[in-house]
Amino acid sequence: MRNNQLISESILEPYKQNLLSKNFLPPLASLFLVAVLCNITSCEKQEQKPQPGPPEVLVTEVTARDVPVFDEAVATLSGPVNADITPKVQGYLIKQNYQNGSLVNKGQLLFEIDPRPLLASLEQAKADVARAQANLERTNNDVIRDTPLAAQNAIPQKQLDNDLSAQAAAKAQVLAMQAAEQQAELNLGWTKVYSPVDGIAGVANSQIGDLVGTSTKMTTVSQFDPIWAYFFISESAYLASAPEITRILRSGDIDVRLPVEFIQANDQPYPLKGKIIFVNRQVTAGTGTIQLAAAFRNKEVILRPGGFGRVRIRSRISKNALLVPQQAVIQVQTDYQLVILTPENRARFRPVKVGERVGTDWLITEGVKPGEKVVVEGYLKVLQAAGQNPELAREGVPVAAKPYVPPSGARASN
Repeated sequence: MRNNQLISESILEPYKQNLLSKNFLPPLASLFLVAVLCNITSCEKQEQKPQPGPPEVLVTEVTARDVPVFDEAVATLSGPVNADITPKVQGYLIKQNYQNGSLVNKGQLLFEIDPRPLLASLEQAKADVARAQANLERTNNDVIRDTPLAAQNAIPQKQLDNDLSAQAAAKAQVLAMQAAEQQAELNLGWTKVYSPVDGIAGVANSQIGDLVGTSTKMTTVSQFDPIWAYFFISESAYLASAPEITRILRSGDIDVRLPVEFIQANDQPYPLKGKIIFVNRQVTAGTGTIQLAAAFRNKEVILRPGGFGRVRIRSRISKNALLVPQQAVIQVQTDYQLVILTPENRARFRPVKVGERVGTDWLITEGVKPGEKVVVEGYLKVLQAAGQNPELAREGVPVAAKPYVPPSGARASN
């Protein structure tokens, strides 16, 4: 650029005196050279503009405090009872008495099956009972008449024996017919299908006019209050609590009163805490996990059977845990880094090892000390500056540090 300036000055030198003359009218070529000179001067001024200052970053100190550590597991929701509604008799469906997906009460009428064939069967059974009773009455009369005659040897004893046998058979026939009548009455009653539990009734699988039978699943009614969350934990996690679980089982108090939090599919915590209600009898082969279930009150039917979420259980208290905001941690595949601020206000990248997430913070198990300052926001500027100057990457990038202010309550302990 300096050479360009010298060339331009040498070219314009013959014109300096004339340019100072009042009567001189510069030719077109001179005007062009003046324009070139102005452009060169502008470039030189542009080249001399001041360098930008150090990148601005927000920093916070590594804090040490006792924090609860939570274990999380994927959970599936299910009702304690999921009753498949199947009719006990075969017939044509003539009526559905509930709205699909509505809340139903125990004993509420759900479906009606055409009762006429079973009503006819009941009438037939009643007629059979009457005929059997008439037969029994006849045999009773035979026994009453022939008993004194046999005593007087007026008739053979064998005839009386036959009368007694016929009477016993008639009594048995009456009992059989009465049992058939009771069965016919039950079958007629089973043409009305009721809910066995309080719960949510699903969409009906059978439509009006369908022929339904004992293998037909018409709908399902699921209990919802409480609702159970089934989940699995690793065998190692179970072994850490096995002595306590064994003590509870031996005492007979199966309700493990350990508060459990349910995180819904939208990452929002369910407002009510639950409790562990059972631990399965065996470790699942192949996965090395064991099943548990937690019960949650669900009066407002917010949680539905079949839903997914996560359960969080406080496993222990971590003493003097080192915490940094989660957004300060840089993750590259399986490696983690922090940008540490030196006393000279230089930012350096440092590998660290991380533990559990605690609220909006991340527990750091190795790589930092309490009181050290880490960059929470702006480390991309540091990375860009280090990429432009490899020497800065070794010595640390000078930065303008300002304190990071977390959102209100963001770093509150869970």
